[in-house]
Amino acid sequence: MFSYPFLAQVAGGPALGWSPYYIGISIGLVAGLVLGALIIIAILNWMSRNVLHRAKDEALKIHENAILEGENRAKQVELHAKDKSMKAREAFEKEIDATRAEMKQAELRLNKREDNLDRKLDTLTVKERNIDEAEARLTRREKGFDLKEKELDQILAQQRTQLLQLTNLSYDQAREMLLARVEEECKRDAGALIQKATEQAQEEAKERSRMIILTAIQRYAAEQTSDHTVSTVTIASDDMKGRVIGREGRNIRAFEKATGVDVIIDDTPGVVVVSCFDPVRRETARISLERLVQDGRIHPARIEEVFGQVTKEMDEELLRIGREAVQEANVQNLARAVIPMLGRLHYRTSYGQNVLRHSIEVAYLAQVIADELGLDGALARRCGLLHDIGKALDHEHEGGHPQLGKEFLKRFNEPEAVLNAAEGHHGDVPATSAYTPIVTAADAISASRPGARRESLERYVKRLQELEELAMSFDGVRQAYAIQAGREVRVIVDARQIDDKISSKIARDIAKKIESSLTYPGEIKVTLIREVRSVEYAR
Repeated sequence: MFSYPFLAQVAGGPALGWSPYYIGISIGLVAGLVLGALIIIAILNWMSRNVLHRAKDEALKIHENAILEGENRAKQVELHAKDKSMKAREAFEKEIDATRAEMKQAELRLNKREDNLDRKLDTLTVKERNIDEAEARLTRREKGFDLKEKELDQILAQQRTQLLQLTNLSYDQAREMLLARVEEECKRDAGALIQKATEQAQEEAKERSRMIILTAIQRYAAEQTSDHTVSTVTIASDDMKGRVIGREGRNIRAFEKATGVDVIIDDTPGVVVVSCFDPVRRETARISLERLVQDGRIHPARIEEVFGQVTKEMDEELLRIGREAVQEANVQNLARAVIPMLGRLHYRTSYGQNVLRHSIEVAYLAQVIADELGLDGALARRCGLLHDIGKALDHEHEGGHPQLGKEFLKRFNEPEAVLNAAEGHHGDVPATSAYTPIVTAADAISASRPGARRESLERYVKRLQELEELAMSFDGVRQAYAIQAGREVRVIVDARQIDDKISSKIARDIAKKIESSLTYPGEIKVTLIREVRSVEYAR
């Protein structure tokens, strides 16, 4: 296994050959090495057995711990499951108890309803029996009335024939004569009754008229804003008026050209009047003139500069007012171009009523009506807010505000209900949705409530003319005059055709016709005058 030279090197000497001494030493070394190797192998084997034994013990302990932990967890899961099961069972039992209680209550209610229905059925049976008996009695009476009616017809025919034979008149002649006499007697009797009732009413009228006047004064509490087309600007001195006019009128001409309004400067101290039919343009011009007067620099270039600034500010103000109105009316997803138009309505009035406030009021009223009818309150509110939007355009376009409003809103894809409400709230076109009559009713409520509007001059004059024409439509009336702002109408009759008793009846008839035909605030006094004038000439 080992060569001799190698052994010799191990022994530390030179190779001297195969002597017994060296051979013994070599064998001893080999035996020592083998024995050492065996000892090392035995030690390693013993160490590996110890390690393996300890590993088995640790694995056994881990296994036992795992088994114990698994058993503990299983017990915990089992306890948790039992706890949940108990809670679920208790909840289920509570639900069952509640359901049983509800079923008992429902059963009691059903028993009560059944008893009520039985009682109502008995009552209805009695009523049906009574109705049958009443119908039988009515049938018998009707038959008796038919027989009596036939007998009366026969008697009247016999009397009519006898009367015609006695008077030698035809049926039509006798009828006309009788009707004329009855009419004349009725007129006189009615006139006498009316005169008597009037005299009696006059005796009791003082106290009541005082109370009516006091009530009317108390109710007259609403502020009115009349229709106006002018605005005034305060001027500090006449010298400032001259600066507003400018040399040879160049400043005032430049101002009127830039703003599109008429400026009126007269002898009234401290006031310059701005007139224009467009309220927004008039307001813009008024603010511009006030700023020019405060600044003191008034010339054409400055006028155009100030007017441009005020125009931008007015556009922003219109947008702000429109947004506030939209927010107050709670209308969603409105096109931005529509909002300034709502702001323009703030400067527009109709019979003294602000159109924007009127539109917001109509929106709320329309929502209330729609909610009561089970319709969409939000859509009704949208229709009410936008129904008068055309009034912001009618100064710039031709046509009525309903048609203008519809065409304007159509450009922004508004719903058909909104378009029809804008076009048809005055009855110009037929209503195609349920919201149009709702807006019409809300518009009438807002416009006709006490204190909302007042009559314009044209409406006032027209009412006086209608009052005089109505009085002149009666026979025997020669002249009629509406006096005291329409609170009294004086009627002059022909004394040769009308006597005193019939005069009272005519005055009463005129008052009744006024009540049924005209719309007016308060009351109207009808004074009928009948006089006889005899004129002679001495020559």
